Amino acid sequence: MKMKWMVIPILAAALQSCSVGETKKKDNDIAEFPVLKLEVQDTSLAVDYVADIQAIKNIDLRSRTHGFIDQVLVDEGQKVKKGQLLFQLNDREYAIALNKAKANLASAQSAASIATVELGRIKTLVEKKVISATELSLGEARLTEAEANIKTAKAMIDDANQKLSYARVRSPFDGTIDRLPFKAGSLVDEGALLTTLSDTRQMYAYFDVSENEYLQFVRNGKGRFELNKETSLILSDGSLYPLKGKIQTHESAFSGNTGSIAFRAIFENPNHILKHGVSGKVRLKSQIKSGLLIPQKSVFEIQDKNYVFVVGKDNMVKMKSFVPKMQLPGYYVCQSGLKPGEAIVYEGVQNIRDGAVIKPVYTSMKDLLAKK
Repeated sequence: MKMKWMVIPILAAALQSCSVGETKKKDNDIAEFPVLKLEVQDTSLAVDYVADIQAIKNIDLRSRTHGFIDQVLVDEGQKVKKGQLLFQLNDREYAIALNKAKANLASAQSAASIATVELGRIKTLVEKKVISATELSLGEARLTEAEANIKTAKAMIDDANQKLSYARVRSPFDGTIDRLPFKAGSLVDEGALLTTLSDTRQMYAYFDVSENEYLQFVRNGKGRFELNKETSLILSDGSLYPLKGKIQTHESAFSGNTGSIAFRAIFENPNHILKHGVSGKVRLKSQIKSGLLIPQKSVFEIQDKNYVFVVGKDNMVKMKSFVPKMQLPGYYVCQSGLKPGEAIVYEGVQNIRDGAVIKPVYTSMKDLLAKK
């Protein structure tokens, strides 16, 4: 009997030891989550939009006639002036056609002179009743035909001159020559691409804005998409383009594929750093006055309502809904439902359940905005 009573204290001690170990294990199993304490503040948010950068003028120069290239008078990358001769195509065929048209005009003018003299003679004879009046009508018809032939001959000269001009390809504006796929002596067809000409003194940057952001712009009247608003350009290597640009306009319709609408900003390019077709990002800034910002990483949706996990007493999280006033890239601006001073789970909300206990690792909105 004594042996049995001695075993009981030993088992109790062992059970107590196991209980303490399990408690420590549970404490160690509590997951850490970044937690953000909400605060009202004036904030400047920099938002980047992928931009398609294009020259203010960029055109294809194509041959308007079939023939051989006699001369290429420019080189790739060369700057040219408006009206400068770029290509000379063989124009012998069109020069011959022009001379033939001029000869036809001279013949038509001579025929008209003869018809005029003949008509005067006929009028005299009709007045003296030497010939019938029908001869007068025939004389007038011959003169009308001769005058019509003059007009036709002049039109043929204009046509020949026009075709002759096709053999001389000139620059329609000041710009820079791109690649030259054809060299002197090449045979080109009508419509063949001779080169591309770009005016890069100013550059357009097109960037897409979502429908929600556009509606906010329309409702507020002002904001980061306001016309003539100053903007910056981030180049493909991450460097900041030294000159500021301005928003000029936007398209009239939304894209059916992306559901967005394109805005256009313009940038001066005096040193021709920017080239047609380069990539970059347009950076716009939003000024938020006394705004309560909610990171989108902290938000999840249930039946079209927005929720966050609020950290309460004993680090227990509870779901709480809120109503956003507007949506910015990466953030919501809260209208109602949340208050300054409340702490919310910043990241990892998909791994938490309502009522869970977490180990908070606090971060600040200042630190988050500094990473933008």
